[in-house]
Amino acid sequence: MPNLHLALLHYPVLNKRGETIASAVTNLDLHDIARAAKTFGVKTFYVVTPLEDQKDLVERIVSHWKTGEGALYNPKRKEALELIHVKDTLKDVLDHIHQKGMGFPKTVVTCARSFGRSIGYELFREMLKDGRSYLLVFGTAWGLSEEFLNIADFILEPVKGNTDYNHLSVRSAVSIILDRLLGREYYPAT
Repeated sequence: MPNLHLALLHYPVLNKRGETIASAVTNLDLHDIARAAKTFGVKTFYVVTPLEDQKDLVERIVSHWKTGEGALYNPKRKEALELIHVKDTLKDVLDHIHQKGMGFPKTVVTCARSFGRSIGYELFREMLKDGRSYLLVFGTAWGLSEEFLNIADFILEPVKGNTDYNHLSVRSAVSIILDRLLGREYYPAT
């Protein structure tokens, strides 16, 4: 499987007025994204927030399923939530991946908008075969800040439906994108 990591950024993201904010962590995102990451062989799922109360919330939720009653009740959920690591910044994520001996990953960000420099899924799948570390970054709220998009190594083309409505939940987008990149069509089960 590719050396792919996933990050869900809660800062810096935009609100609906285009202002840079820190968004709240949601329980559903943690569970659903961790389960999708485990299903598709993602190495690590990082939740990025500088807010102490939000980090505490993530740790409480994850610990319930890793070591608390939840671990006994649902071992499969425990297995998925063990992928979660909480970090303050994206730099902390990059450093953590590097410290694990996987090199500094290339950052591939997602966005609901199209950009002239976006890469497609076929190209990204080919890139994933080179053995290097990649960090696939998703934003919460109304998406990643423009400043952040400009410093990323790559921007992945958006998920588009067959209507003009384009406001998927982040957990839905993660599942669709992981299937397009790592589904059995491209990586048969071992």
